[in-house]
Amino acid sequence: MALRDSWRRSLLAANKSPRTIKTYLAAADELGRFLVDRGMPTIMSNLRREHVETWIADLLGKHKPATASVRYRAVAQFFKWAVEEGELSESPMSRMKPPIVPDAPVPVVGEDALKRLMKVCSGSDFNDRRDMAIIAMFIDTGVRRSECAGLKVDDVDLDNGQVTVLGKGRGVRTLAFGRKTAQILDRYVRARKRHRSAGLPQFWLGHAGAMTGDGLYQVVVSRAASAGFAVYPHQLRHTFAHLWQVEGGNESELMQVMGWKSRSMLNRYGASAAAERARASHRKLSPMDRL
Repeated sequence: MALRDSWRRSLLAANKSPRTIKTYLAAADELGRFLVDRGMPTIMSNLRREHVETWIADLLGKHKPATASVRYRAVAQFFKWAVEEGELSESPMSRMKPPIVPDAPVPVVGEDALKRLMKVCSGSDFNDRRDMAIIAMFIDTGVRRSECAGLKVDDVDLDNGQVTVLGKGRGVRTLAFGRKTAQILDRYVRARKRHRSAGLPQFWLGHAGAMTGDGLYQVVVSRAASAGFAVYPHQLRHTFAHLWQVEGGNESELMQVMGWKSRSMLNRYGASAAAERARASHRKLSPMDRL
């Protein structure tokens, strides 16, 4: 779309994260291709609400509502920027509402499954040590995949059992991990020193050098498949939040650990196991047991 590169430069100037910029630009590019394919106006000032709505309807026919919602919000930011820059008098999306995204609780991973997941990484070669460390990091810290992928060697403090991550909105926070995870990470660090790309600052290394978020995703998915079930990294984040609450962890502290600004996230994470937590609390508070 016209002005796409100008918007990219503006996003860079605003210090948006590379992930955010990639998401925004991909949505604008997708809308641009759709307009061309459908013979719709490609000059921004000629775009109308119905053109964008047709695109959103097409997205909903091909993707999950959550995906369409992300695209919607990204393109809305593009038009908002165009108005602020004086390129448009009004956004064609000014009176539109985003697609409704139905609640779809993410299932948490049970303790037995977590043990099986760790067991398939129990070897002593480099990939085993690395994959065990990646999975332990997800389980023990609740870190986001992008945060985990962005770790540098200096971000991991084995002696004090903590890791510093760069989260959404460029927010920096420090997360703790336990003694067992420290041991697992130590084994990986020793193996990493013998890797041909050991001089790189990135903490996670693969065959071709530094690993990406997609690489970490594939590690979790493939290891879970080897263990006989399906799991992806975001489930481990939900599982961390669930276990924190099961153990009676403070909700405000959980928000800080997870990097949340809204309390609504407390209800969303671990929602699939909320009934289990309620039963556990009920057992502790059983009226008959107190008589």
